Amino acid sequence: MLAYKSIRDDIEALIEILKTHEKLNNEKYYYKIRELDRYPEIFASLSNVEIAARLIYLNKTCYNGLYRVNSKGLFNVPYGRYVRPAICDETLLRSVHVYLKKGGSGVKISHGDFAAAVKDAGKGSFIYFDPPYHGRNDTSFTTYQAIKFDEGEQERLRDVFIEKTLKEAKCLLSNSDTPFIRKIYKDSRFFNITVKARRAINSDGGGRGKVNEVLIKNYR
Repeated sequence: MLAYKSIRDDIEALIEILKTHEKLNNEKYYYKIRELDRYPEIFASLSNVEIAARLIYLNKTCYNGLYRVNSKGLFNVPYGRYVRPAICDETLLRSVHVYLKKGGSGVKISHGDFAAAVKDAGKGSFIYFDPPYHGRNDTSFTTYQAIKFDEGEQERLRDVFIEKTLKEAKCLLSNSDTPFIRKIYKDSRFFNITVKARRAINSDGGGRGKVNEVLIKNYR
C-alpha cells in the first residue's frame, strides 16, 4: 500500500531513491537492502517513501519478482539473475502516478480484509478479486506470508462473491483451475473461462510453463 501511495503522492522522491538503488545494484547491495527488515530500529527510521522504494527495488531484482516472507514476516527471496532489471522505469511510474491522481483527491487505496474492502459495492460497481491461488497439489507454493489463505478463506471469498452478485455488482475472480475451485463456484449465475498462464516457479519442473487458470465472472 505504501508503494501505491508513494507513487501517487511522492513520485519525485520515489524516483530519486530508485535511481540510487539502480546505480548501486549488485548482489551484495541487494542483500544489504533486503536485510533492513531484520533490524527493527533501523527499519522504523525509514520514511514511507524509502520503504516503498525498497519494496520496488527488491521486486525488480529478486528471483522471478516473487514476494514472499517467512513466519516472522521477513522478506526472504534470493537475488535474481537479470542483466538490466527495470528498477526505475520513469515512464511507467509517472503514468501510474497520473492515473492514481485522477479524481481530485486521488484513487482511494486501503488495506484490510477483502470483505470490508467491498462492503459498499453494489449495482454499478466492478470488483476484481485476485486471491492467493488454491494449491494444485501438496507441493504447490501458495504461502506468501505467515497467515495462510486456506480453503476456508477461499469459501469465505466465494460467499462475498455471491453476496455482491445478489447486490448486482459485476465481479471477476481469477484462481487456479482445480476441482475445489470449480466446485465452490459451481453456480448457474457464474461463468467460468479457462485460460493459459505461464508459471516459472514450482518445485516440480513439470508444473512450470503454461498451466490452466480459471476466470470466474457473474456477467456476460
